[in-house]
Amino acid sequence: MTVEALPDLLVEPLVREALLEDLGRAGDVTSAAVIPAGTRMRAAMVARQPGVVAGLQCAEIAFRLLDERVSLTRRKRDGDRVAAGEAVLEVEGDARAILGAERVALNFVCRLSGIATATAALVEAAKPHKARITCTRKTTPGLRALEKHAVRAGGGANHRFGLDDAVLIKDNHIAVAGGVRIAIERARAAVGHLVKIEVEVDTLEQLDEALAAGVDAVLLDNMSPEQLREAVRRVGGRAVTEASGRINAATVQAVAAAGVDIISAGWLTHSAPILDLGLDVL
Repeated sequence: MTVEALPDLLVEPLVREALLEDLGRAGDVTSAAVIPAGTRMRAAMVARQPGVVAGLQCAEIAFRLLDERVSLTRRKRDGDRVAAGEAVLEVEGDARAILGAERVALNFVCRLSGIATATAALVEAAKPHKARITCTRKTTPGLRALEKHAVRAGGGANHRFGLDDAVLIKDNHIAVAGGVRIAIERARAAVGHLVKIEVEVDTLEQLDEALAAGVDAVLLDNMSPEQLREAVRRVGGRAVTEASGRINAATVQAVAAAGVDIISAGWLTHSAPILDLGLDVL
């Protein structure tokens, strides 16, 4: 699934910060000592295992920040599937610059491709049911925009980007507020007409209370497939239904079959394994 790139303005500061961290106080002392100034090289970023590609924009920015005249050729786009041994990006330019940016470029692409690959596996496992796979706010601090973009590259959708996107009344809000209904009523009175309200429920009784108060969406937390089916029946299309709670490739099919609209999985952005790629000299 091909996705639109993020604006460079959003991505460049993140890549620049990563390069500054890696280059440290003296730059790449190894390349400066071993590679004569002006040496050129050509290399390819190659997948060591099959998966779904994401993060190529980060790699390109990393190489360009160290060599503005570098030549870059994409062999894949974000959202494309890649086989082991296939190249996703070719780079040609100053050898010192390419080697100096290599690890940062790979870190971004490996991490983000891992998220895209894990998302694609969940999306495929949920078929042929209607449920959409989404991420959560459980992202690496500072990298939320990139990780959520990787979820989209894998065929998933995004949940809230931040606390200011929408109202999501969770169990702790309910406990402090004093109940489901009062929390919903307070939220309805406080927010504008364009702000959606979702409430997390752990039981069918809480679900009934939320529906009676009127919400836009219900988060059905840690419910069994049987409970989810009953919850979907009770909602009857009056609200968006979201299932959440330790859902993985082995369990997602049964959850999707319950008829929910959304399946959210926080591990996609906090625990997905990387997709192994490397930079090979051509």
